[in-house]
Amino acid sequence: MSEYDDVWLIVPVYNEAQVICDVVQKARLTFPNIVCVDDGSRDASVSEIRKSGAHLVRHPVNLGQGASLQTGIEYARTQPGARFFVTFDADGQHQVEDVVRMIDRLREEPIDILVGTRFHGDTSHIPWIKRVVLKTVVALSPRTRRMKLTDAHNGLRAFNKTVAEGLDITINGMGHASEIMAIIDHKGWRVAEEKVTIIYTEYSMAKGQSLINGVNILFDSALRSSRR
Repeated sequence: MSEYDDVWLIVPVYNEAQVICDVVQKARLTFPNIVCVDDGSRDASVSEIRKSGAHLVRHPVNLGQGASLQTGIEYARTQPGARFFVTFDADGQHQVEDVVRMIDRLREEPIDILVGTRFHGDTSHIPWIKRVVLKTVVALSPRTRRMKLTDAHNGLRAFNKTVAEGLDITINGMGHASEIMAIIDHKGWRVAEEKVTIIYTEYSMAKGQSLINGVNILFDSALRSSRR
């Protein structure tokens, strides 16, 4: 038995065979319940997930990260005893220690969802394109500023079952982060930030946010803000 038996980590996976088994096995030392959603990977991700001990759900084709998160949340929220849920990246950028703090806060404080923020202290380790894109997203979003969130596109989120049962992500691609913020706002869920550390490895940078995706996020944010 683990004190975190009521926690489920949701990990979207697309072509992460090089790292996913190690990432999951390290996380399972603290959080035994992990579901990986393979989003039509073309490499050996599925076999590596099976080796890791995680639950596996598969998309037959690549649908996008938003779709993978929704699939994983729907799977996890039906599991017996599930009370808390975490969206966790497959590439090793997120830290288990941060998740522990987030879950402990959800247990103790009147909060429905915690969103990680990398914008605290020295941010020089964050690649410049990410700093520019993510800060511009906040500047373009009246909603995000009103919610007092500094890093709305951070993929590390922890939330309770109220949120898990109410989330219905319909944007399959990278725009899902903005949609999640809109749902939080619409539902009136209690939201707060948690300072987290993002580890930028050579591997994660190669897999990470490209300039084109960054421009797409900015365009999506600008379009949404123009509708308010």
